[in-house]
Amino acid sequence: MSTTTYSIDRFELDRGILLWGLLVLNTELLLVLGYVFLGSSQVTGVEPLVIPFVWINVSLWVFARAEVPRTSDRQRVIGLVVAVAYFGLLTYFGGLWGAGVPEFPTQFRIAWFSLPPGWAPAVLLNSDLLRVSVIPYQLVGYLALAYLVYATVLDAAGSAITGVLGLLSCVSCSWPILASIFSTVLGGSAALAGELYDQSYLLSTVVFLVTIALLYYRPGWQRGYSSR
Repeated sequence: MSTTTYSIDRFELDRGILLWGLLVLNTELLLVLGYVFLGSSQVTGVEPLVIPFVWINVSLWVFARAEVPRTSDRQRVIGLVVAVAYFGLLTYFGGLWGAGVPEFPTQFRIAWFSLPPGWAPAVLLNSDLLRVSVIPYQLVGYLALAYLVYATVLDAAGSAITGVLGLLSCVSCSWPILASIFSTVLGGSAALAGELYDQSYLLSTVVFLVTIALLYYRPGWQRGYSSR
């Protein structure tokens, strides 16, 4: 059975993906409207409502469209190890987990309706040893980045040694981590802390989108294997 595709320059959209995309957007719009008109919290701006769905929608597009090269089982294991390590670093510097704060009481809760859609349901945990603050849109975004790093590692395995070296020095892979460290260091200054807090989510979204684009298209990268 043939499928209908819609071509826009170099992009091709499968009709099924297009319909699913419209369904997702409609669902997100209903969630936002429900939160704005029925939620108990006051909406202070557009960014908290829009940013989560930018991350989520781009991540869903990555999962649907990203190509994973065909390689050996050994190379897949290596790619998985690198991707898991990268995901761990992203989530750590992104604040999703870290060392516990003994000064605060031990608690676990799930924030359902006190946060906008995409921020909720947030899983919050604090203990003497571990702190967890899982925000759904960040979790999905970091998974998408790790998935692209996995594909990049497999792609490098099928290329020349220069490709492997290029992966190790891949600026796009480290941008989110560097941005988190940069914000943390500068955030120690009281004069800059407020401004950084106001702009941090917008900045992290820009870094996220640029990183996704670089890892997906890998400009100048010579792909070594056919896709799945």
